[in-house]
Amino acid sequence: MNLKWVAEEIAHYLFPNLCSFCKIKLLPNEMGVCLQCLYKLPKTNNLDEPNNLSETLLAGRFPFERAASFALFTKEGLLQCLIHNLKYNNKPYIGELLGTLFGADLLGSNFIDTIDIIVPVPLHPKKQTIRGYNQAESFAQGISKATSIPVSTNELIRVVNNPTQTKRSKTERWKNVQGIFEVKNSDAFENKHVLLIDDVITTGSTLEACAIALLKCSNIRISVATIGVAL
Repeated sequence: MNLKWVAEEIAHYLFPNLCSFCKIKLLPNEMGVCLQCLYKLPKTNNLDEPNNLSETLLAGRFPFERAASFALFTKEGLLQCLIHNLKYNNKPYIGELLGTLFGADLLGSNFIDTIDIIVPVPLHPKKQTIRGYNQAESFAQGISKATSIPVSTNELIRVVNNPTQTKRSKTERWKNVQGIFEVKNSDAFENKHVLLIDDVITTGSTLEACAIALLKCSNIRISVATIGVAL
């Protein structure tokens, strides 16, 4: 008898792997969320749409080439539940799964034709140590897996451990992120088209703060991709 198999079966029976949203038991090939819920995700499907919602929210904040989000983020909606589990319930594989799905969509458009490198919005080292991972990096790694575009995680850094943006006004969000990012080596992004990755576009303050740091690099171009965009 295979004792390891028996132990795994007992553990699966006592602690079943459930969908993060609907709580049904997941199939062996499902990770974090069931296929039924994935099909119900309110995808934006606007990669080739000029002035889409993501681009409209970021317009005038900083120069960018393109911006797009995988799905719509609504209060108590499916995507909010998945992102909450991704960030706070130790489920980085949800970010990678969503990134892989979005990466497949990106491959079917011209959105990434000139992208050289993927850069996730960094966490402060203290926060990342507590959480164990960076949720934006998980999403970035999924996109990289689908597109084969490399990910940079060491050149754009967060130098201030600022409080959370949750429940802050638009003005408070901007003040909370001023000057918190730096680029360690500007040569790393010189003459590059960077795909900047975050979890959700709400006001765009965090992405703008990242862009201000990145735009100090010579001849850099920036596009943006996020898991969600808030309505």
